[in-house]
Amino acid sequence: MSDLNTMRHAIRRPNLKDYSREALRAIFKERGWAAYRADQVATWLYKNDVEDVDGMTNVPAEIRSAIAAEFDTRSLEVVETQKSVDGTQKLLLGAFDGARIEAVLIPEERRNTLCVSTQVGCPLTCSFCATGALGFTRNLTTGEIVDQVLQAMRVMEPETTLTNLVFMGMGEPLLNLPAVSEAIRILTDQKAFALAPRRVTVSTSGVLPQIAPLLEVAPIHLAVSLHATTDEVRDVLVPLNKKFPIAELLETLRAEPRINRRRPVFFEYTLMEGVNDSVEDARRLPGLLSGIPCKLNVIPMNPHPDAPYRAPSRETINRFTAALHDGGMRVTLRRDRGRDIDAACGQLANRRPGPVQKTTNESSSAV
Repeated sequence: MSDLNTMRHAIRRPNLKDYSREALRAIFKERGWAAYRADQVATWLYKNDVEDVDGMTNVPAEIRSAIAAEFDTRSLEVVETQKSVDGTQKLLLGAFDGARIEAVLIPEERRNTLCVSTQVGCPLTCSFCATGALGFTRNLTTGEIVDQVLQAMRVMEPETTLTNLVFMGMGEPLLNLPAVSEAIRILTDQKAFALAPRRVTVSTSGVLPQIAPLLEVAPIHLAVSLHATTDEVRDVLVPLNKKFPIAELLETLRAEPRINRRRPVFFEYTLMEGVNDSVEDARRLPGLLSGIPCKLNVIPMNPHPDAPYRAPSRETINRFTAALHDGGMRVTLRRDRGRDIDAACGQLANRRPGPVQKTTNESSSAV
């Protein structure tokens, strides 16, 4: 965090991490530099984790000097890290303007998953989500999304590899689609992070016009925050439902040709006691989701100070999942990870106080 104050008071310049390699090649070509120099820079930034342009030794000195004069290479600094008893790590990250976001690294036996944020706060105000209680400040840049990955890789255990990436942190990714799309291009680029697209999942509450453009970027997975089986309940839990109700959401997914057995939708369903946890809800789900290649992730509500809800009893959860299995659904009961450090699903709220400056952003009005 040593340079965070300097970052806040500097003049904001373009950041090399805001551009995919193809975009960077075009920028370099405009300046009369060979396009392959952009490939070299991308390799230094992402494969070698070198942010000091002077350290990019196979790039000519005059080009390095010009790059350093025009572009930044860092977007975020680590403010604080917390480690859960289960090994999950939460990173509190400070941005150029003092805004703070969180990313969560989840180690497992056969994979390591990073949950990244796409906005500072969130405009959707889902009633069960701690991030929604923050309100909305601004979208993250591509560089700020990509920097979460680099910062997380630096705190990973030696000899471990980041295998999966989920856009399920703070914010609604499809309300920041240009930055998210460019970040996906960088993350899946063989000369950058080289993540397989099938290892990348983007979650949405259902911003319907942006689903097809997202799936055009790369063959990634889509997750949809459903959380209810009736519009009456979902209108409260996910207010975006008033604009894009359940029937319209599901019909959009049925009609999307990129959703198939190889790329099913992951539906997220947070169980809340007395709200959406009845056997009747469970019995409705197979019919609602019929015709959509999908898997259902059931997530018992994770507590936080702003939540008016709580998780159902174990018996209720068991009855709910049993009814789903009886209906022929593919169901996973999501295990709590990082709950003791407020890093579990729905808990990200940037609770450490910090100088967040509220701004307006056109994307927040897209709903």
